Amino acid sequence: MVSAAYSSAETFPRCLLDQAQRNGEKPAIREKYLGIWQTWTWREVSDEVRSIACGLAAKGFKRGDKLALIGDNRPRLYWSMSAAQCLGGIPVPMYQDSVADELQFVVEHAEVRFAVAENQEQVDKLLEIKDRCPNLEFIIYCDPRGMRSYSLEFLIALESLQQSGRDFETKNPTFFLDEINKVKNSDVACILYTSGTTGDPKGVVLSHESLIKTATNAANWDQLTADGDVLAYLPMAWVGDNLFSYSESYIVGFCVNCPESGETVLNDMREIGPSYFFAPPRIFENLLTTVMIRMEDAGTIKRRMFHYFMAVAKRTGTRILNGESVSAGDRLLYALGRLLIYGPLKDTLGFTRIRMAYTAGESISPELFDFYRSLGINLKQLYGQTEASVLVTIQPDGEVRSDSVGVPAPDVEIEISDGGEVLYRSPGVFIEYYKNPEATAETKTADGWVHTGDAGYFDKEGYLKIIDRAADVGKLNDGSIYAPKFLENKLKFFPQIREAVTFGDQQDFVSAFINIDLEAISNWAEKNDVTYASYHELSANEQVSNLIQDCVASVNQELANEPQFSASQIRRFIVLHKELDADDGELTRTRKVRRKFVSEKYSTLIDALYSNQDNVHVKTEVTFEDGRKGSVEADLRIWDMGSDDSSNSVVVGAGS
Repeated sequence: MVSAAYSSAETFPRCLLDQAQRNGEKPAIREKYLGIWQTWTWREVSDEVRSIACGLAAKGFKRGDKLALIGDNRPRLYWSMSAAQCLGGIPVPMYQDSVADELQFVVEHAEVRFAVAENQEQVDKLLEIKDRCPNLEFIIYCDPRGMRSYSLEFLIALESLQQSGRDFETKNPTFFLDEINKVKNSDVACILYTSGTTGDPKGVVLSHESLIKTATNAANWDQLTADGDVLAYLPMAWVGDNLFSYSESYIVGFCVNCPESGETVLNDMREIGPSYFFAPPRIFENLLTTVMIRMEDAGTIKRRMFHYFMAVAKRTGTRILNGESVSAGDRLLYALGRLLIYGPLKDTLGFTRIRMAYTAGESISPELFDFYRSLGINLKQLYGQTEASVLVTIQPDGEVRSDSVGVPAPDVEIEISDGGEVLYRSPGVFIEYYKNPEATAETKTADGWVHTGDAGYFDKEGYLKIIDRAADVGKLNDGSIYAPKFLENKLKFFPQIREAVTFGDQQDFVSAFINIDLEAISNWAEKNDVTYASYHELSANEQVSNLIQDCVASVNQELANEPQFSASQIRRFIVLHKELDADDGELTRTRKVRRKFVSEKYSTLIDALYSNQDNVHVKTEVTFEDGRKGSVEADLRIWDMGSDDSSNSVVVGAGS
């Protein structure tokens, strides 16, 4: 039964008016600016959205027009999204770290007429592509800093647009409500572009109905309330941010908090103490890395205490959280650990008030998942897609398992095809891929079933388990299953490893590329008097490679104890000379590996891994922050790992 406290409106504009009436004086959104949190109530947000909507209308914005949004999570960008919807327009959020050419693809493909940019940096990128995007008529900027010398007619300050909107409303007092009343729940609410893991991004068209129904079901499942807080720090172009920072907020009425910058997220989260937190696995990996770095800097007694009580937590914490039987002695030790370790640690992470935490986007390693739950944090895995308005499966309280993604979410049907692919049907299913009927037909059947492209199965108790992307799951030459993401997640659990890419399909053994985590390794280097001048120099250091070998050896030992994956032990690896980077096309903007691109770009390295070579020379093109191209060259050592049944011995290949 859906909570009566939730908005029952069928469109987002109506949800906004509903919240302004129900919770008018309650905080709706905050932003930290120059170290100070600024707050807007629901009534104030409604007024801000009204002035933007009327300002857009005064400039000729019409029903069906597209409004691009680019920048960090800012109240004015969320208001602009809402304003477009109030006019029957379609917001198109874009990744704020996209280079100009990536923006051009989305702006052209979506036929964007209006764009709202956070600041001068984003304006400059739009100006660079404007001549190539004939549909783009107006660029509106939120932050006036650095914009004084810009005098183009189509460039408008948001404050000026809002003043025009107030003037427009004075002359047309019923316009705003009249436009809202025209919006139907079947209308397009937004177009969200996929990250383009295997090719050009696709524009996923989602309706008000699909987003609202999914968000309502998700909020009701975990009983979210209006007195909660979330931190909005994930890209607005990602469907996860749309669900938690926009859709659920408009339905439930909780407060959304925008950090000052990407660098201050951890500090800002500690100040806010969000009650609901959503993050892809990489964020939880980064938080764990931060914890482990701090522990390495602690004194001997504190380190020993940390490791002792974390062992207690690993043994009992998850069982306590699930309501399982635990001995009195273990409960007492866990309570002491909460006082000495877990409580301070959660405070450091900003998780003191956490009622619910979620992870999705890609699979999370069981070790990482269990680490957070062992602290008493009710972390759950969601399985979903942009095409589903996020939600496909969800985990019930007391039945949360690290090796599954839960049960079908409310109103969701799931089937497993004869080939092992997961298919689903739900109210959240997308309308279409924008201007791509062929891809739509390939993904969505006539009766609404969606092909996920993921391989999975239901266990005996009805929990869905995802193995990997169906296209990525392969076999070694001996017939053993090879699941790259499963292996990579195990490697990335270690704070020393930032990214990993494994290979093995149709090969005799598994090999890997590994990126070191610069923050963790540089902290280690400082304490061990290891000097370096660049990422490459640090990654090539023999002592650093020994650290990575230890991590790989630990993973191999775990794999040796898992019959299904024992043949997937990593036999050879290379520590890459550069970080895999979205600007170089190696990662998507959501930091997913573009596996095919990486395989083609570094084919020479892969060939070397499956040869008798001990080292290999590589020259790689890179993109600098200002967009210039360059190259880096390096001689990379190939490391040979002994199998687990040889006592984890390591044979180091001779190399430069």
